[in-house]
Amino acid sequence: MIQIEPVKRLTVTEQIMEQIAQLITNGHLEPGAQLPNERELAERFSVTRGRVREALRALALIGLITIKAGEGSFVNKQEEPIPSDTIAWMFHREKHNLDEVYAARQLIETEVYLSAAGQLTEEELALLDKKLAHLSASVHMDADAFLQLLDDFDLRIGERSDNRIFNKLMQMSIHLRRETSLKLLRVPGAKENSVKQRSAILAALTSRDKKQLHAALKGLFTSSKQFYANIMKTD
Repeated sequence: MIQIEPVKRLTVTEQIMEQIAQLITNGHLEPGAQLPNERELAERFSVTRGRVREALRALALIGLITIKAGEGSFVNKQEEPIPSDTIAWMFHREKHNLDEVYAARQLIETEVYLSAAGQLTEEELALLDKKLAHLSASVHMDADAFLQLLDDFDLRIGERSDNRIFNKLMQMSIHLRRETSLKLLRVPGAKENSVKQRSAILAALTSRDKKQLHAALKGLFTSSKQFYANIMKTD
């Protein structure tokens, strides 16, 4: 007899992804068409702009749309359209495996940070310092709001990577880690630890010392792994 596991409910992000994917794959949104902006989509879906942003990033990662900074989101030309009912499966099928998510995150984010290290200008380092100060002042916020600030910090690093694929991978890592990160950030001390570890990383980036950066990144994932282990014990 085949083994069947209980189905998981679709998240809000997954539902947004599937609806937009259906509009693309059934031809209602043609190649080159511009999607409504985040604010308008959020109003239509009756969700937050953060949820819309997540869905759009995920659709961009799998090639259905292209997000152009300052312009908006546009439908890509599809040689072989992806069936809309596979979109959520493609993106979310691994996120419930904490071990694999952690391993993937460590591999991807380390390479992205190292790649971006030599590309950051003094102005960009100053901007990251402001983002870090905002993050430090926001440890009282709920996990969802704090994670958005954390994601913004890491996305900035991805954008400054000298490799477009690394930038995509950073976006993918941020999507994959979302649910586990929300759990992690509810553990006492986790937010403060996130600030502490990224402070060490920013110091290494500012000094432009790759050996120091390696050590800071190792510290980030060593401490993160301890929090992940605590989550796995309670799940």
